[in-house]
Amino acid sequence: MSLFDLAGSGGPEAGPAEAVCSRKACRAGAEWQLLWNNPKIHTPERRKIWLACGEHRSWLEDYLQTRGLWKETLALPFAHAPVAPAPVTPEAS
Repeated sequence: MSLFDLAGSGGPEAGPAEAVCSRKACRAGAEWQLLWNNPKIHTPERRKIWLACGEHRSWLEDYLQTRGLWKETLALPFAHAPVAPAPVTPEAS
C-alpha cells in the first residue's frame, strides 16, 4: 500500500456522499437543516447549518436553543438523497 492508495487514486471512483445527521456517532440520513449562528462571532445574517435525522432533530434544536444559537429549522430538500458532487467544467484552452 502506498500513500497514493490512501488518497484514493487508482481505485474506483467514490460515489456521492449522503447527507448524514450531525449528532455525534449518528450515521443516519439527514432529514432536517438546523440553521444557527453565534452572535458573539458571526454577523446577524450568517447561518451555519447542522443536519439532523428525525430521531435527533429535537435534541439538536434544544442544544442550540439552550445556548441562544438556534434560528430556524427547515426540511432538507431531497432527504436521504445523495449529495450531488459539484459539476466539473473543462478548463478553457
